[in-house]
Amino acid sequence: MVFSSAIFLFCFLPAVFVIDRLLPKQAWKNVWLALASIVFYAFGQLAYVPLFLGSVVLNYGMGLLLRGDGSHRKAAVAAAVVLNLGILCVFKYTDFLLSNLNALLGSSIPLPGIELPIGISFFTFQGLSYVIDVYRDPESGTDNFFKVLLYIAFFPQLIAGPIVKYHDIAAQIDCRSTTPGATAAGFQRFITGLGKKLLLSNAAGLIADTVFDTLLPAGGLDWRLAWLGGICYTLQIYFDFSGYSDMAIGMGRMFGFTIRENFNYPYTASSMRDFWRRWHISLSTWFREYLYIPLGGNRKGKRRTECNRMIVFLCTGIWHGANWTFVVWGVVHGLLTVLEDVGVIPVDRLEKSRAGRAVCRVYTLLAVMLLFVVFRADSLSDAGALIAAMFTGPQTCEGTYLLHELLTPAACLMLAVSVIAAAGLVPAVKGRIEGLSARGQTVCLGITRVLSLGLLVLAILNLARGGFNPFIYFQF
Repeated sequence: MVFSSAIFLFCFLPAVFVIDRLLPKQAWKNVWLALASIVFYAFGQLAYVPLFLGSVVLNYGMGLLLRGDGSHRKAAVAAAVVLNLGILCVFKYTDFLLSNLNALLGSSIPLPGIELPIGISFFTFQGLSYVIDVYRDPESGTDNFFKVLLYIAFFPQLIAGPIVKYHDIAAQIDCRSTTPGATAAGFQRFITGLGKKLLLSNAAGLIADTVFDTLLPAGGLDWRLAWLGGICYTLQIYFDFSGYSDMAIGMGRMFGFTIRENFNYPYTASSMRDFWRRWHISLSTWFREYLYIPLGGNRKGKRRTECNRMIVFLCTGIWHGANWTFVVWGVVHGLLTVLEDVGVIPVDRLEKSRAGRAVCRVYTLLAVMLLFVVFRADSLSDAGALIAAMFTGPQTCEGTYLLHELLTPAACLMLAVSVIAAAGLVPAVKGRIEGLSARGQTVCLGITRVLSLGLLVLAILNLARGGFNPFIYFQF
């Protein structure tokens, strides 16, 4: 069950919301939301509900051990880390490791073909953060199982984040308010995310899928189509994932929770370091707090700092999936940030002038897009073929025909809107209007509400056309 499906929009979400409002006590609401979240997960993968609940029980139990005193605490947190990462590795990386072992040794070990549990990377990292935080501060944990269950299982962010730390929402689990204003703002944010997914991401995804899955394997890809595919996937993954995050944050507000932002217009970044301060913020924060800083951060000299940075980006790539494309994607991101940090790529100096800032933004956007080609491709050879086609590919009559087929008026309109939205122009204009006067704020509020209703109508009409709308990050 995905947020952009009819059963979720018209059955599950309204039922959960209404019953939550009717329950008189906070404890009952917590139990209800926890149970509803388990049902939500069961709709996606019923067979893996025991695994998911086992992960919750594991981390809750380890949290109880860590809340006590004694020498067992280090052993308990080490066991929790090993068990959590062990479960993640078995289900996510077994086939990848065995296939590479077969290729290296010339062996023929059969691959088990384990199906990846939905959202395992997210709920594993969320459980790990709880255990590690309780190890660092025993008072930050809880003895109440349903609080831990709700924290990890809360359905808006269960499958694809944002990754939330327990101490950020512990007070809200105990006591939260649901005012009409907050509910309306949450609903509006949810609509924004729904529109991003159904209208913008899916439109770009149709073109990207055609290029990557149909035209690229056929060979002889027109350079214009190669660039179009790369640009469209760059737009697709942003609006797909940021749309999911908007819906998660919006639903959180509807139920009284404040979930931190996960994106801050990453395609306006002027360096790769700046990009990672804006892209998937919750994952970047997780790796910084639970890997980069424990490794020593930037406290042990420049060489050690850059080594720590590379380790973090290698792990970031591996976290995304069991394929060498993700490894290369993470390593190159790390390498570029290191080169920026040591001054080989002089973004700090260039950003001091207007022309230099423009150069930095072009460099960053080009690097991000080319690396997303690697991220999207099925193999490194496919990624190399598409990038080669972008710079050395032919210009063919067939390519011209396919461009006209793909770039319909509706597709061009959606791509134009996507570029404007990704560039952060809408909030900039809104801020200018709101800054003029109190009346400007009222006008903006009215326009926003009208646009939200229109966006909801368009999203529902799009949904009525049918088709499956999976989110890209469900596979991670």
